[in-house]
Amino acid sequence: MKIFCIGRNYADHAKELNNKVPKQPLVFMKPSTAVTYEKEIPYPSFSSEVHYELEVTLLISKSGKDISVADASDHYSDIGLGIDYTARDIQSQCKAKGHSWEIAKAFDNSAALSTFYPKSNFDLDNIQFHLDVNGKTVQKGATKHLIFKLDYLIHHISKYFTLERGDIVMTGTPAGVGPIHPADHIKGYLEGDLILENLIITK
Repeated sequence: MKIFCIGRNYADHAKELNNKVPKQPLVFMKPSTAVTYEKEIPYPSFSSEVHYELEVTLLISKSGKDISVADASDHYSDIGLGIDYTARDIQSQCKAKGHSWEIAKAFDNSAALSTFYPKSNFDLDNIQFHLDVNGKTVQKGATKHLIFKLDYLIHHISKYFTLERGDIVMTGTPAGVGPIHPADHIKGYLEGDLILENLIITK
């Protein structure tokens, strides 16, 4: 399993972190050890500023390389949610030094995933999703606001990597990212349905 992540794919999120809106998808990866379906998420000991980033996720169902935009929809079958947990303090340190920032994005349990549902259940151009922390809505998004649409992401990623069945694509997060703390209760909703729930615990 490979987890492909897209950074800065909502203009309002890029602006809130003082980043330029990209002209091509910003792709990074997480290892399979980053994935968790567990409710309890341990707060990493190496960071003091971990942020949540809720994202619509795609499940790859058909392998391929150099996939055209027209054929892209044939290569993913299901839709879910994922939270890209990010050690923002570590990421900022790495960026300031001009270093890559995998250690801030790809650590264990940094990709919390929901179950997946058939994409035929959704209007792919306008999937609605939101995140609550301790009962308060902190992020709201819709795929109609994506800079790079779902099919284009499949096309773009497949130019550089062979997509294989079982791979995951995390499509980017809207504005509203913020810090988590031990004992926080985090809930992700897809089209109004609760499908992802995390409780942040101390290791």
